[in-house]
Amino acid sequence: MRTSLVFEEVKDELPRIVDTLFSLIPAGVGSEGAIPKLSMQDEKRLLRDGARWAVSEGYGRQEDLAFMEEEGRLLTADADLLSDRALERGLRQVGTLGSGNHFLEIGRVEEIYLPRAADTFELFPDQLVVLIHTGSRGLGYQICEDSLRVMNKAMAKYGISLPDRQLACTPIQSPEGQHYLASMAAAANYAWVNRQVIMSQAEKAFTRALNVSPKELGFSLVYDVCHNIAKFEDHVVDGEKRRLCVHRKGATRAFAPGHTQIPAAYREIGQPVLIPGDMGRYSYLLVGTETAMEKTFGSTCHGAGRVMSRTQSKKQSQNFNIDQEMARRGVVARYQGRGTMAEEMPHAYKDVADVVETMDLAGVSKRVARFRPVGVIKG
Repeated sequence: MRTSLVFEEVKDELPRIVDTLFSLIPAGVGSEGAIPKLSMQDEKRLLRDGARWAVSEGYGRQEDLAFMEEEGRLLTADADLLSDRALERGLRQVGTLGSGNHFLEIGRVEEIYLPRAADTFELFPDQLVVLIHTGSRGLGYQICEDSLRVMNKAMAKYGISLPDRQLACTPIQSPEGQHYLASMAAAANYAWVNRQVIMSQAEKAFTRALNVSPKELGFSLVYDVCHNIAKFEDHVVDGEKRRLCVHRKGATRAFAPGHTQIPAAYREIGQPVLIPGDMGRYSYLLVGTETAMEKTFGSTCHGAGRVMSRTQSKKQSQNFNIDQEMARRGVVARYQGRGTMAEEMPHAYKDVADVVETMDLAGVSKRVARFRPVGVIKG
């Protein structure tokens, strides 16, 4: 999301902004309560309609839908296939960040690499922007667990043997494969709703903390893109266009200029690619390229990647005060548990600048702007 705010003009208000965000957006393991508990009927409508449900309920604006991958909805979702446990877990967690590496980050636009693209995305130097990194929460986790049980039992039927339970799979056209795809689509729709509600709560937090109107704030969606999803797309393989199931786990879609699935306002520039960093160094906005279509099925990186385990990071974090360390980096941080924050400190990750530069030099995605984090909330 972009704002009309200039960092230098509001930097003294950052602690108040971050505190207000932290009070309005629940974060952490099992976090819930951003909005009243859904009825089962409303949840199933949400799982079917995706971000359209959020907009119809007053979270965000109709124009937001044009700036989401798939316009915030996969039509193949089938909520009736989900277990009672998955549905129960989803009733209270819409609008929450959760734990792990999920976070909301306030950044300032520190450098612009492609002025024309930045102008198209309405970005300018020293502007405040907001990145949200979260997904389908407990509902998505439960769908994964349920699907692993089904697929592990089914693999023998299809003559599949794998060394790790987490690699469980079945043929796409099998009943189990079709069941999973429809369930995963429901989780994707939940994730789009979750981010949309968080975005709406974030706008409310900024207006409340700064005592400004929504018009003065200028809070608007640049793009919402998935980081963990399987989708059917057309790609050229050996000179022939084929329909493929592209699974982006640890990857981000990066379609080239002219692609019909890019919002019309961005089509000449290419698809926006959001690359979150480590909460302490940088995050980036890139655009997709024709090289990505030719070499990586329209995909690029999705973040920095870890250099140490959560246990190692937690151990290393015992040697300093987390709040002081984040403040030293110029970041106002609020979090539910020290343990989770210790696991996700910047030292646990590669420098995302190196990862992004590699993608840029390879021509897979091109840097548009670099953001320096100045505020963060997480579980």
